[in-house]
Amino acid sequence: MEKKALQNVFGQFASGVTVITCANADGEPHGATVTAFTAVSLEPRLCQVTLTRKSKACNYLTDAPFAVNILAADQLDTAMHFAGRPSEPGPTWVDGPTAPVLKGSAAVLSCTPWRSYDGGDHLIFIGEIVDAEASGNPPLLYYRSTFHDLGEPSVNSLWTLCADDPHSGWFDATTTFTPFHLTRGGNAETPTSSTTPVSA
Repeated sequence: MEKKALQNVFGQFASGVTVITCANADGEPHGATVTAFTAVSLEPRLCQVTLTRKSKACNYLTDAPFAVNILAADQLDTAMHFAGRPSEPGPTWVDGPTAPVLKGSAAVLSCTPWRSYDGGDHLIFIGEIVDAEASGNPPLLYYRSTFHDLGEPSVNSLWTLCADDPHSGWFDATTTFTPFHLTRGGNAETPTSSTTPVSA
């Protein structure tokens, strides 16, 4: 399979967008936009990030603490900034428990180094999570080489598997029902809706 074709197949998987932040060789904040982020374990608390070997961040992450900044939907400029298209003014940095973090993220996981592995043309870094916080802001998504926001939920979880889901409109607000006992033995009343009578 051609590399581009495989890349397109990988792109069918919608993911969140993160910026992996750490300190560079001079102790200054550094970040890299990464979509290859995975939760690994709750005990111990582990997560995984995968970076191309060409990334400067690979040189800074070996045996070093880092943070996973899960970007919010309004942080598209931040994603582009750390993907090689810097903007002015740049993102706002804040001191984190293990490494510099970005202000305004949907969530931040602060990590200490746990393991690193060969990942072909990438390196796999697993961090032990020592601090985690979420802002409640909706996330930024990446799908088919394009950024997206989450949009409206397709189904309200409270109504999942319920045929009377108000979002799908199976029954509208004007629908009424006639109990079965009123439709039997000559005592039937005319239903006030075209909907088939159901038991009260």
